[in-house]
Amino acid sequence: MATKKKEKTVPEKIEDAVVDAVKKAASVVEGAVEEAVENVVESIEGKTNKKANKETNETKEAPSDDKKAKIAALRAKAKALEGKVSEKHIDIKSEVKGDKEEKKDTLVPIEDYLKSSIHLGTRVITPDMRKYVYRRRADGLAVFNTALLDDKIREGAEFLSKYSPEDIVLVCKREAGWKAANKFAETLGIKVFTKKYPSGVLTNTNLENFFEKELVFICDPWLDKNALNDARRVKIKVMSICDTNNFTNHIECVIPGNNKSWKSLGMIFYLLTKYYIEKRKLDINVPQIQEFVEGWDNLQPPA
Repeated sequence: MATKKKEKTVPEKIEDAVVDAVKKAASVVEGAVEEAVENVVESIEGKTNKKANKETNETKEAPSDDKKAKIAALRAKAKALEGKVSEKHIDIKSEVKGDKEEKKDTLVPIEDYLKSSIHLGTRVITPDMRKYVYRRRADGLAVFNTALLDDKIREGAEFLSKYSPEDIVLVCKREAGWKAANKFAETLGIKVFTKKYPSGVLTNTNLENFFEKELVFICDPWLDKNALNDARRVKIKVMSICDTNNFTNHIECVIPGNNKSWKSLGMIFYLLTKYYIEKRKLDINVPQIQEFVEGWDNLQPPA
């Protein structure tokens, strides 16, 4: 006959619960202690290794006597070379012009070219204009070869002198060139359009103001593109002042130079006027450059 299991009394149940709780608490405390001990040990070992590595690195970085001797020898050699290095003298005119020997037979002195800023281009250089550029300045602006500019202005004047004044039309939309363009046209008796060129006057025979010319002279292939396109359609030759950012398609005669500045455009038109009168032996007095360039007397040449 099976015996009945004796049920525990309430005090016994409480005692058992307390014992279990104490065991669990002891287990948690024991785990925490072990973890803390492990952390302390790892920390101590890490500091020890770090110190050992530092000492090793210091030992590696410390130069040997042999290295010290080599460094001292190199310093002595550098000091000896200091006396042999001389300061290079740079001739500003030669740097701008791009030639080793200064050109003597320029249309005007090189200083006047520099004073007019004709040699300064833009930060953009097209493939068509690269051959006229000498170098770039520190600020990125292209610099024309000034001696080459002188040659090209002379060539442009030769090309222009093949045409009589009544066979030429001048177009200059850029405001900076209005004064010089008007003076050029007035002196030589050439038809001129400033401010706005009426498209079609060279191509549309139905227009009241239609006319025929043999040469179109423009100041900027981009701004004066309407005149350039009209000339191309009727196969009229074109002469143009071109900056470093211009393309030269459909242009027979290129005069490279700064076509953004009133000083530069004034200089170019003055030289063309002077050379044209001399070449065609016209009975006309050449105007002073002051009439092409406002305030020329007040301009100071660059340092």
